[in-house]
Amino acid sequence: MPNLVVLTEQLLAPVPGGTGRYTRELAAALARTAPGGWTVTGAVSRQADVSAAVVPGVEGPRVLPLPRRALIAAWERGVPYWPGGDSVHACTPLAPPRGRVVVTVHDTVPWTHPETLTPRGVAWHRRAIGRAVARAGAVVVPTSAVAEELRRCAPGPVPLHVVHNGVTPLPDEEPVDVPPRYALAVGTVEPRKGFDLLVAATAEVGLPLVVVGPPGWGGVDLRAPHVTLLGRLGDAELAYVLRRAAVLAAPSLAEGFGLPVVEAMAAGVPVVHSDAPALVEVAGGAGVAVPRGDRAALAAALRSVVTDEALATRLAAAGRVRARAFTWDDAAREVWAVHLGLFR
Repeated sequence: MPNLVVLTEQLLAPVPGGTGRYTRELAAALARTAPGGWTVTGAVSRQADVSAAVVPGVEGPRVLPLPRRALIAAWERGVPYWPGGDSVHACTPLAPPRGRVVVTVHDTVPWTHPETLTPRGVAWHRRAIGRAVARAGAVVVPTSAVAEELRRCAPGPVPLHVVHNGVTPLPDEEPVDVPPRYALAVGTVEPRKGFDLLVAATAEVGLPLVVVGPPGWGGVDLRAPHVTLLGRLGDAELAYVLRRAAVLAAPSLAEGFGLPVVEAMAAGVPVVHSDAPALVEVAGGAGVAVPRGDRAALAAALRSVVTDEALATRLAAAGRVRARAFTWDDAAREVWAVHLGLFR
């Protein structure tokens, strides 16, 4: 019986972030949509506790004999250590150096905005993505914008396939203490998210800001009298906070997809986003786009959404329609097609 191994290592990261959600949702969808006879197994490096990498419907996780650092070092040096299976899907650039493997590359930030990452992170991602476009069976990217940037920044012979992410259905809610009316930002608090600019813009508008997401690197300090920092929330708490937001703001300097944008649209929440190419592509005209780094434009867009009820209603309706284009099962079927193509 053929077996697809999905590397679910990101689920064990201290800050799984958006790639963690991608890993969990795609792995579960791959199991749901598996072609007849195929099984799906998760795989992670050797760690004391791998319970966070358990995914419904996915076998395992299979614990590899190498600890994380040794696995990274082995694959970086070209050691052909195979994690098992007939085909492997790497949900991040951490992947076997060759073989029947498909690698997801989420963005090109290491090239386009290296200042928003750690120097070590920039160097590792450039090397890992460089190996993927040179040696993998195929590379999957979440948007056409990332595909275009990757061909320019890290050209290689491996075929690129654009497979959009999906929208995670919101579960039943768990209440969270939030202001009566607020702008919402969701994501790891790090420099490229533009949350510091959002703090200034919401202060100018006089609109409370709620931030959901763990602190990342870079020491970004968002503390201000009008800001509520909720940190990492479970999906039930996120559902409560998201559905009650007056507007979702995504002022990122760079993104590969922008899951919070489509999740907000699916919930009927108006969206204001930056003109980062991937966000423009994903929003599809159903949000209000503003130039990156422009505080005045961001403040003006937020003010218009929260003061113009007709505009907010139009955006909410357009967002719901746009969000229907993104499902994890559709994404999984497209990823399966890529894997099965490696056997032809």
